Amino acid sequence: MKQQSYGISATTLRLFALGCMLLDHLWATVVPGNDWMNYLGRLAFPIFAFQLAEGYLHTRNYEAYRKRLLIFALISEIPFNLMLTGSPIFPFHQNVMLTLLLGLMAIHQLDVLDGSDSGKVKAKALGKLGLIGLAGVITFPDYGLFGILNMVGFYVLRNKAFEKPLQLLLMVVIHWYGYQGMFIPLLDGRIEFPIQAFAILALIPIWLYNGQRGKGGKTIQQVSYWFYPVHMLLLGLSLYL
Repeated sequence: MKQQSYGISATTLRLFALGCMLLDHLWATVVPGNDWMNYLGRLAFPIFAFQLAEGYLHTRNYEAYRKRLLIFALISEIPFNLMLTGSPIFPFHQNVMLTLLLGLMAIHQLDVLDGSDSGKVKAKALGKLGLIGLAGVITFPDYGLFGILNMVGFYVLRNKAFEKPLQLLLMVVIHWYGYQGMFIPLLDGRIEFPIQAFAILALIPIWLYNGQRGKGGKTIQQVSYWFYPVHMLLLGLSLYL
């Protein structure tokens, strides 16, 4: 993305997403009933998906990026399970760091596929993409296969013609039609609005992104990795109090 003088930085975008995520997790644990917190929480993942696609394009070390996500996926699993179920072990739903890891790996294989003229390399990359997609189903990561497609979509559409309309279409397909979940009844129940569709509103701050890191960007990025497991651990433990 080209830098521009107006808009919001990557740091501001990240902090906004963290705030939305925290509201959603508070709603799910210690302050249920405040549904507006859940609605705002829907905005968090698309922003993280967008920032991962941007991060891949700017990273100097893909392997270090991949290992960092893997480490925090492992660190976050018990806190995530505690917050989600009250138990340290729950094999049927994994934390979002795993989703981000799979999305990063998928984007990298697309990059390999696009940058090679070798039939063997292309075949290997396609095979790995298939395995990543399969992992997005059988490991039950948060947001699942559609979450991976959200990251891939942001990466593929970057700087393309009609980028914003296509991003909107991507978000509608994934978050309005892709997920089955809770609905808000409208017009005396004659229309049901999917709560996950609030995620489409994440395009507003995403489109305001100015391509700049912002003050304290690297520090905030590092803190945000730890914020994820720590806040879930505290919320999970609070369920026992």
